[in-house]
Amino acid sequence: MDTASRVVIGMDPHKRSVTIEVMTKDETIVGTGRFATDRDGHAAMRRYVQAWPDRVWAIEGCQGIGRHVANRLLAEGEQVVDVPPKLSARARVFATGQGRKTDATDAHSVALVGTRMSGLRPVVDNEDLAVLRILVDRRRSLGEEHTRKMSQVHHLLLELIPGGAKKDLSAAQAKKLLATVRPRDAAGKTRRRVAAELIADLERIYQRKKAANKELTALVAATSTTLMALNGIGPSGAARLLVEVGDITRFPDKNHFGSWTGTAPIDASSGDNVRHRLSRGGNRQINRVLHIMATVQLRNPTEGRDYFDRSKARGKTSNESMRLLKRRLSDIVYRTMVNDAARHIGTGPGGQRGDDSDSSAAGSQPHTNSSDKPLPGPATTDPRTPFPAAS
Repeated sequence: MDTASRVVIGMDPHKRSVTIEVMTKDETIVGTGRFATDRDGHAAMRRYVQAWPDRVWAIEGCQGIGRHVANRLLAEGEQVVDVPPKLSARARVFATGQGRKTDATDAHSVALVGTRMSGLRPVVDNEDLAVLRILVDRRRSLGEEHTRKMSQVHHLLLELIPGGAKKDLSAAQAKKLLATVRPRDAAGKTRRRVAAELIADLERIYQRKKAANKELTALVAATSTTLMALNGIGPSGAARLLVEVGDITRFPDKNHFGSWTGTAPIDASSGDNVRHRLSRGGNRQINRVLHIMATVQLRNPTEGRDYFDRSKARGKTSNESMRLLKRRLSDIVYRTMVNDAARHIGTGPGGQRGDDSDSSAAGSQPHTNSSDKPLPGPATTDPRTPFPAAS
């Protein structure tokens, strides 16, 4: 294919407007514009870019604020790649010499990343994953709402009952406990009434969570994934992994996956003092899934619990042992998803079936010979993206 005329349209998206910059292969800027995101603005943007029929859209944050416009472009048959905000931020600093943000400089940095970088994730119109994302986001919001309302109930019960209620309190237990309280003052009666309303809300949220879990379980099972067979991963965790990871073969190995999940330790050695520290980067939602997975295993007599205890016996702190456990669980999740993908396409990453990891994925527990490697080194890529790779 002749790619000499192909352009990258870098986009800085917002809720009400988008700013674009059209860039050629040699990084020449041939067009810019700001458009509203309503029907008229979107149509005006589509008419503007008709001058460059061979185009690919590079949009910042397609899993966040850029999702709405990316979905519209995909539905219209456009090619879209996702530009992580961290990459565009680095490009902005290098291009401007400082980190000052404007919509125009953001669009320029996104276009630079789309032009230069290889391996950007194509955004695909996968209806099944879109449904999963909607439902798992809804399930998460239900969980957050439950936590917030239960915290309010605890606060009110502490004022109504000396010592308050136990930490792990269900709505039914709270309702039973509240029935024993008969305050006589106006403030106490108001506290009791508000607590009763919150408990009624919690009962409704519980039913919605139960229905959401049932629906997610059926949808995740329909994908033929084996993630829910892992100890500590439920339907919400499995769905979150599927929608956030997408194509697992985009990760060359478990070390790159560990870096993406934020479980790969960062080398913080100095001189003869060799040490690593916890990574605060990576996908925080997936890191949370792995943290829950680790917490569940620590609460039960599992190999994960045994490994944690052995790590502490070697002199590691609780935080260090948790970090090591989460890294091993990341390796196991990676191998499980690779095996799931291999069953569908007959090959593993790189086009061939093979185990590049010595951690086991047959079970849900970590083993002592899984990787302790920190963040992987720089990937071997071309210095400039061949334009077909951006589509």
